[in-house]
Amino acid sequence: MRSPGRTVRTEYGRVSGIPALLPGVTVYKGVPYAASTEGPRRWRRPRPPRPWDGVRPAAAFGPICPQPPSDLADPALPRGEDCLNLNVWTPDGPADELRPVLAWLHGGRFLYGSGADPQSDGSALAAKGLVTVTVNSRLGVLGFLATPELSAESVDGASGNYGLLDQIEALTWIRRNIAAFGGDPGRVTVAGQSSGAASVMDLVYSPLAKGLFHAAIADSAVLHPKDPAISTLAPSHRGLDRAEKEGAAYAKERGGSTLSELRALPVDTLVDGSTANDPEIPGSPPPPLFRPVVDGWVLPRTYAETLAAGAQNDVPVIVGNNRDESGAGPGTRLTVAAYERRAARRYGEFAREFLTLYPATTDAEATEQHNAARSDTARTSTHLWAGEWANRARSPVFTHFWTRTPPGPDGEARGAFHGSEIPYLLGSLDALDRPWTEEDRHAAALLTGYVSRFADVGDPNGPGLPAWHPTRPQVREVFETGHGWAPIPLAEPAKADFHRRFLQAQTTAW
Repeated sequence: MRSPGRTVRTEYGRVSGIPALLPGVTVYKGVPYAASTEGPRRWRRPRPPRPWDGVRPAAAFGPICPQPPSDLADPALPRGEDCLNLNVWTPDGPADELRPVLAWLHGGRFLYGSGADPQSDGSALAAKGLVTVTVNSRLGVLGFLATPELSAESVDGASGNYGLLDQIEALTWIRRNIAAFGGDPGRVTVAGQSSGAASVMDLVYSPLAKGLFHAAIADSAVLHPKDPAISTLAPSHRGLDRAEKEGAAYAKERGGSTLSELRALPVDTLVDGSTANDPEIPGSPPPPLFRPVVDGWVLPRTYAETLAAGAQNDVPVIVGNNRDESGAGPGTRLTVAAYERRAARRYGEFAREFLTLYPATTDAEATEQHNAARSDTARTSTHLWAGEWANRARSPVFTHFWTRTPPGPDGEARGAFHGSEIPYLLGSLDALDRPWTEEDRHAAALLTGYVSRFADVGDPNGPGLPAWHPTRPQVREVFETGHGWAPIPLAEPAKADFHRRFLQAQTTAW
C-alpha cells in the first residue's frame, strides 16, 4: 500500500500532519469527525462536519469540550461546543498491509478531560505499528442531560446519552476514514480508563455500536453488576425517568424552561454547577449527576440484564483494576472503630464474618486490612463479572491487576493509584516529566506489547511476552501487571469465597 505521508484525504477534505513526539510517527491533530453542537444543535445526535477545500492544517489540538476547571485539561487549550474532533498518530513509511487501530476514550467522571492529555500521546503505540486515535466527546450537562422535552423531541423517544452518541460517531468516522491513515477498519480496538472505560463498556453493551470495533480494553470500570461499589463509580447509570426529572430541575435552575431557551443559554451558564453529584446515591464521592442513561435505545438494558441476556457485542475484552484505588492506598488512615463501622455499613449481615477474615485490633491493622480487603474484593468482583461474560460469549475475556507504583510524589503518596497505569499502557512515558527508571520503561514495553498484540489479533499473548491466560470461571486467579507479570490468586480461598457469596447475595444489580 502507499504510505499515508504527511497529507491525507478524508471524506470531508485533506489534512496535513506534523512529526510526532517520537521519530517515524506523524500526528494529525484536531481532525473534525462531526459538526458543531452549539445553539440549535445542542442535545441532538452528532451530524457530519462541513467539508472543506484545500488542505486543512492538523498541527494543533482542536477545541476541547466545555467543562468545569480541573487539572485534567490544560487551561491553555481552546474549548467550545465545536469540539467533536480527534487526533491520529500513525507510523511513517510504507507498509505491506493496513495496521490495527486503537481508539482511546479519556477518563474524568464524564465531566473533565480531553484527547489532548499528554499521557494520551499515541506516539509510542504508533511506533509499534498501531494507529492510535484519541477522541473528544461531549461531557457533563452537554453530553448527558435528559429531559422529558428532549425525549419527546427525539424520534427514538430517548435523551441523555449524547456523549456516547459522539463516541459512536467517532468510531463510524474511523471505520470510513482510517484506511487513509494506514489503519485497518476491520481491526479497531476501543479502549479507555475510568469513565473512558465505562464508556467502552457502554459501547460493548450498546446495539448502536455493533460492528464498529473488534476488541475492547476497559481499565478501572468493570465490576460485577451486584457489587455495591458500582453505585459510587463511573460504571453506575441512571434510569430514563429519574434522569429526565433531574435534568428538568437542573434546566429550570439555569433559567431554561423550554428547549429553545436552553439552547440559547450561554454555555458557561450550563456548565457552572454541572459538577453536581447524584443526590440519590451516597458515597465518597457519589457518582456525577450527569452520566449515561439506560434510555431504551443507546442502552436498552442495565448491565446486569445485558449480561444475563448475552446481548453484549461479542468481542475480545481486557478489563483490569489497580491495587490502590476505590478507597485503598498508602494515604488511607482508619481507626479500629471507623473500620468496624465501614464493615457494618457495607457488609450488613456478612459483617461479622468479614471481621473474622480481616481482623484488626490496632489502627495500623485496621488500615492494612481495609486496603487488603478492597484489593481482594475488586479482583473477585471483576473475576465474577468475567465469569458471567465467559459463560455467554464466544470471545475471550482477559483480566489484570495493576500493582506498579510510579516514581515521583504521586506514587509515594498514592501507590498504584487510579489512572497510574495509563502512561505504561499507552507507552507515553516520554510525554510526561517524571523520573522514570529502566524498570518503568521495561513495564511500559511489556504492557504496550500486550496492547499492540491484542489490537492486532484479539489476544494479548505473543513472542517475548509472559503467558496471559483467558479468564475461566473455575480458575480463581488474575494476571498481575506492573510487577510479577504472572497469574496471582484473587485472594486466600476463604476470602475469595466470602466475597463471591456476599456479591451473589445482593439484590440490587446495575
